[in-house]
Amino acid sequence: MSKTEDFYLKLKDSLDATTKFPSEYLYKFIVPANGNQVVEIENLFKGKSAKFSTKESKTGKYISVSVKVKLNSSKEVISYYRLVEKIEGIISL
Repeated sequence: MSKTEDFYLKLKDSLDATTKFPSEYLYKFIVPANGNQVVEIENLFKGKSAKFSTKESKTGKYISVSVKVKLNSSKEVISYYRLVEKIEGIISL
C-alpha cells in the first residue's frame, strides 16, 4: 500500500471516530503566489457554499488558502483531498 493510501485510510478512521457528519471541515493549503492555483481550488469547491480565506506569505512567494465547507462524510472529505492533490505545486496541511 502506498504512503498516500495509508494516509487516507488513517484519516478516514480518525474522521469517522471524531466527527459527526454532516459537519464543517477546514482544509488548509499552501500554493505558489505566481500561479492560478487559488482559482483552481475555488473551482473545485464551486456549488458547495464553501468559505475561502487567503493570506500571502511575508516574502510574497506563497499564499495560504483556507477552505471551510460542510461535507456529508469522511469519504467526501478525502475525495476533495484527492482532487486538490492534482493541482501543481500545492501543499496540503
